[in-house]
Amino acid sequence: MDEVIKQQISIINNKIKTDVPWEQDESCPQPFHLYDSSASQWFAHTSTARQLPTSAEITHLELFSWNIDFMLPFGDSRMGAALAHLQSLISKLPESTAPVIFLQECTPSDLRLLASTPWIQQSFAVTDLENSMWANGHYGTTTLISRKCPVQQVFRVHFSATNQERDGLFADLLLNDQQIFRLCNAHLESLALKPPLRPKQMELIAAHLHSPSIPFALVAGDFNAIEPFDRSLHTDTKLTDAFLSLGGVEDTEEGYTWGQQAATHLREQFGCSRMDKIFFRGDGARCVGFESFGQGVELQDPTEGERITGLGFDKAWITDHLGVRARFEVIAAGNGQVEGGRGRL
Repeated sequence: MDEVIKQQISIINNKIKTDVPWEQDESCPQPFHLYDSSASQWFAHTSTARQLPTSAEITHLELFSWNIDFMLPFGDSRMGAALAHLQSLISKLPESTAPVIFLQECTPSDLRLLASTPWIQQSFAVTDLENSMWANGHYGTTTLISRKCPVQQVFRVHFSATNQERDGLFADLLLNDQQIFRLCNAHLESLALKPPLRPKQMELIAAHLHSPSIPFALVAGDFNAIEPFDRSLHTDTKLTDAFLSLGGVEDTEEGYTWGQQAATHLREQFGCSRMDKIFFRGDGARCVGFESFGQGVELQDPTEGERITGLGFDKAWITDHLGVRARFEVIAAGNGQVEGGRGRL
């Protein structure tokens, strides 16, 4: 396992970009992509009117966020299994629900797989189909947005306070032709560093989420929350933690998203933690459900599975993170916020 990590670090260091079109800590517009079935190809857009006719008003937004480990072998098989699991969850949603998927630690190979997947082509806009907007060419974030929600704009904010080329990927969506929702996909800085970088990164993200013209905004992803200060990042930036808002408790099995499927020696060394989170603000929607997902998803090929377990894992899991999902009820403009209770999806 240690040798795999060393190899990946070497690859990453060789793919850091020096000539980039953005300024750090500033929003940099980027296109998103829609698949045209008549032309059998993806086309880039910067904004769009309604993308897919829908007979039902959007009453709920369902967010799925998942970090698919980029360091392990068999990337296509592991991402393929992740997408199959996501499809099984999304297929059960009602027509009035718009799903959005945040993925972290995507590789260029993952992006090619996303682009070739029929259910994604049919139902989603995809922010990134190649790595031009990643500061590191080896891995980054991408967001899949239901075509029920017109995309107004997509932009990235590349952090100056980072040693690992991290950024926030933002998308503004139009819900029911009346409200703009701003969503941010984030992979915050890894490891315990002195001075810490995650607070500065979250502060910059929050500045964009608190725009007065945006009635609802959220940030989700792998927050690498492993230090005491991580527990207050949401209150420090005037955001609400979805898990805690519905009665979740820190240091409980229900909240842990990393450790259960980590390499055995890492779990024994570091234990389990709630690395992956969803924060939100605004009266345009209320959180009505939260849970983790992706538990126990494994590679099915025996040869590939043996290679993964041979690296020190209990089973041939496709990633060391569980995903997190939250359900938000859309509040019609002018109706105000309604108090909600604990919910599971």
